[in-house]
Amino acid sequence: MASHPRAALDQTARCPVDHARDDRKSASAARGGLLDAPIVSGYDAVRAVLRDTNGRQAGFKAEVIGKYRSQARPPILYLHGEAHRRQRSGTARFFTPRVVETRYRELMERTSDALIARLVSDGGGDLDKLSLDMAVAVAAEIVGLTESDVAGMSRRLDSFFSTAFQTRRGRFAELVSFLLNQWRMRRFYAMDVKPAIAARRATPRADVISHLLSEAYTPLEILTECFTYGAAGMVTTREFITMAGWHLLERPELRTEFLGADADGQIAILEEILRLEPVVGTLYRHVEGGTVALDIRSANGDATAVGACPHALDPDRERAPRVTGPGLAFGDGEHRCPGAGVALHESAVFLDRLLRVPGLRLARAPDVGWNPLVAGYELRNCRLAIDPVTSP
Repeated sequence: MASHPRAALDQTARCPVDHARDDRKSASAARGGLLDAPIVSGYDAVRAVLRDTNGRQAGFKAEVIGKYRSQARPPILYLHGEAHRRQRSGTARFFTPRVVETRYRELMERTSDALIARLVSDGGGDLDKLSLDMAVAVAAEIVGLTESDVAGMSRRLDSFFSTAFQTRRGRFAELVSFLLNQWRMRRFYAMDVKPAIAARRATPRADVISHLLSEAYTPLEILTECFTYGAAGMVTTREFITMAGWHLLERPELRTEFLGADADGQIAILEEILRLEPVVGTLYRHVEGGTVALDIRSANGDATAVGACPHALDPDRERAPRVTGPGLAFGDGEHRCPGAGVALHESAVFLDRLLRVPGLRLARAPDVGWNPLVAGYELRNCRLAIDPVTSP
């Protein structure tokens, strides 16, 4: 399927950069997910499906969640209609801009400072590992997974979402993958989720797990919610921070612009990087007639929506009316990512501090892979180094 034609933006007379320029770093690795489904491409067509209230969530390993939840309530990711609206309104208070600024910003700053102090002390490190620790610390606070070691939880989540067995085929590989995931899920529950539930039964707090307990969710239902937030709030944010840092470290002029911008200006730069490099490249929906695959990358590269030179990184580009900075990278409609503001703000806080480290440079560009679990890119071994800075 393709989008319906509409009048293109009147930018053909003057393009801000070379028409052939392509600043995307993940394009070569991007490919479709594992579902055999018709592809919907183009901004208008993709957004229309995302806003279709009769559509249902598909993909993102719905069958994996089903194996663990049996007859339990599905996580919010798979709810729709009134049930989804009720849960969304119940958790929305944890993601508002005011709450991000007043409740979580200090945590973002403190965590960033600790991670960067470790980087400086070690004389270097992997940006993707730092990004994971950052993303896990912030998401854990919002969800309520605060009764276990953040570094340990980072390792547990990282192993669960590893692509090691996801790309293999055959009954034996599938059996090994299933058994490993069973063990990882049980370990995640025992080490991270169960202690958090016990603490919040004793003393409820302003977080997702406390809210779920107030709604009489069972431990199994809370586990599946935590797994969902683990993927959405931790894994994808990790990849984006790494990708944004890669772009900013390789382009000194963009790094200077970012560090010289105010908060809104920094968010605008990050949104443009996300538009160009959406972490989740394909979303799936059950619609009348079957399941369809929504090509987010094509939608975000649709010149009729995002302006001329759609594959160039241009924070000042002129978009069509009602097209936001990140395009459809956070989805749209009732299932638009509730943590979009959190992800952008923690990325800005961390990268602002990181890029001010004297002598910091990119020693090794990351390996770019593809994770079929989230239908998105995966960046690993992004090595940072800190050169000695001599006084003039």
